Amino acid sequence: MGRAPTGKPTSFDIAYLAGVSQPTVSRALRGDRSVSEATRTKIEKIAADLNYTVDKNASSLRTQRSNTIALLFFEDHTPDDSMINPFFLAMLGSITRAAGARGLDLLISFQKMGDDWHTQYQDSHRADGLILLGYGDYTLYEERLEQLVGQGTHFVRWGSVREDNVGATVGSDNFGAGKLAGEHLLAQGRKRIAFLGQADERYPEFADRYQGMCTALQAAGAACDPALQANALTSEEDGFAAMQSLLQSGQRFDAVFAASDLIAIGALRALAEAGRSVPGDVAVIGFDNIPTAALTTPPLTTMMQDMRGAGEALLESLVAQIDGKPPAPTKLPATLVPRASTGS
Repeated sequence: MGRAPTGKPTSFDIAYLAGVSQPTVSRALRGDRSVSEATRTKIEKIAADLNYTVDKNASSLRTQRSNTIALLFFEDHTPDDSMINPFFLAMLGSITRAAGARGLDLLISFQKMGDDWHTQYQDSHRADGLILLGYGDYTLYEERLEQLVGQGTHFVRWGSVREDNVGATVGSDNFGAGKLAGEHLLAQGRKRIAFLGQADERYPEFADRYQGMCTALQAAGAACDPALQANALTSEEDGFAAMQSLLQSGQRFDAVFAASDLIAIGALRALAEAGRSVPGDVAVIGFDNIPTAALTTPPLTTMMQDMRGAGEALLESLVAQIDGKPPAPTKLPATLVPRASTGS
């Protein structure tokens, strides 16, 4: 099982002390899930006791890998100068931790639909694989994903998990979350629930949330009225405009489910300007649990996605591909965070 340790510690020394093979040590120290948790814990403890550190350069030469993952954001219009949706900023921390735990470096960059971003990373050996966050209109984005698949690029994206996904996908159970949001509003005595968000094939995550809400309404014998669905993308401005349009239409509603917290925050502002009280006249629930959601007036009830689980699942899916294993699609549950905007 190896040789007795001498001089500067090596992975062979750890293998000897742990009673395992050297390849098992290598897999354990890069976070490979094929190694049992007990064995991995034992190896990590021995490595720490020996002050052993992985030689990334030597490892890269042996495996012909960069040991780098490229995290690509799509630029998004935001109130500040970050150009990153605050939901994805929150996810960044969990992805960074998951990469660090596997000894991987993270290269962070922006992507624009007009750029040739799909050929700039793995082909140039700058990264072993890509994590894609945000994409806008999926019908436009899908062609790029098909190109990635065609050229054999390792990638995983955050999005709607469906049977016809192109490439590896990790995402929330948007349908289940929408159903839970609808059930929460129904429990508050609301019957006429509006939905703010573009709910079609171009924005499948929003569409799944809408369908989940409609399923909850129908199960309770309430109507899911198409006249109460107003298109909005993920910005406060869109939420404000969608709510104004709904108010001006004369449609009667007593609750709003917004497809994102930013849309919900814009809707709250429009309701306040129209003299509608929240939650007295209209209950409002958002989606994402961004930090600002707790600071609105009133504080916003929202659906919280599993950020820690998201980073881990994205890295696990990508590392599986890099290691030549088939990635499994992962759908993570969302949790209701009740606050004053729905009377909770």
